[in-house]
Amino acid sequence: MKMKLKGALISTALALGVAGVSPAFAAWEPTKSVEFVIPAGPGGGADQMARMIQGIVTKNNLMKQAIIPVNKGAGAGAEGFLAMKEAKGDPHKIVITLSNLFTTPLATGVPFNWKDITPVAMLALDQFVLWNNVDKPQKTAKEYIDAAKAAGPGKFKMGGTGSKQEDQIITVALEKATGAKFTYIPFKGGGDVAVQLVGNHIDSSVNNPIEAVAQWRAGKLRALCVFDDTRMPYKEKITPTQSWNDVPTCAEVGVPTDYVMLRGIFMAPGVTQEQVDFFVNLFKKVRETPEWKKFMADGAFNQTFMTGKEFSNWLTLNEALHKQLMTEAGFLAK
Repeated sequence: MKMKLKGALISTALALGVAGVSPAFAAWEPTKSVEFVIPAGPGGGADQMARMIQGIVTKNNLMKQAIIPVNKGAGAGAEGFLAMKEAKGDPHKIVITLSNLFTTPLATGVPFNWKDITPVAMLALDQFVLWNNVDKPQKTAKEYIDAAKAAGPGKFKMGGTGSKQEDQIITVALEKATGAKFTYIPFKGGGDVAVQLVGNHIDSSVNNPIEAVAQWRAGKLRALCVFDDTRMPYKEKITPTQSWNDVPTCAEVGVPTDYVMLRGIFMAPGVTQEQVDFFVNLFKKVRETPEWKKFMADGAFNQTFMTGKEFSNWLTLNEALHKQLMTEAGFLAK
């Protein structure tokens, strides 16, 4: 009896001891709402992804605190990036990045570089598709490019998000590869671009899949080709006759241009590895949900996921690539 009592007392003491010290060893987690900075306008791909993530985290109770998306798209995203740079040591801010992470400082000279903030994870790579209106007679990318060339320089209008950003870089690369010359018209976000194309105010766009899928599904837009070296893998029909996999690569149809865009997460400078690890683990959980998997399929994303050194190496290489592309296009800040 004494032995049992002694054992029980020891067990109780051990339990109390563990309970007493566990808070000191508990993994870090947010203690207040997390601001989710979107360095782009409402309705575009980055905005849609950030708000989808917020919904997934909330619905599945993946963290105790709320995530609050905030659009800071002024200056081609410079507003959002500078806000993150200035939030040194604040673990309650994250930013979703697209390739304006590279293009905005190169084009504007704004004092920002991706190394000024803390990489967390690559969530996916986003495709670009050449779109036109279904009312137009050109049913293939080659027919469209041939028509643009026949019409003469600047006669066909290409809509895109921002100036000297991804959409305009692709447009210049397309011009160099084909000899066509477009009048490029910038808009605030991919949602605006899709609306303008449906309304026939522009002749084409190079929107991301997620930015035009609703209009494609509704039979308003035509997907001419994807700017990648392989077709998108998703075979579920989006329209009555086409899946993303049915859209040819631009190279397949005589338009040799390719480009993919980052969708990643960064934190402020000066945060701890433990704080970074919390968000890496959070986004791993997000990626496992059915809502995320459907979002990836609907938007035809390349689902590459990277963290740590692998992600930093990718960022270094792609910063150099964008500098080369923008130099060739004449887009570097003077």
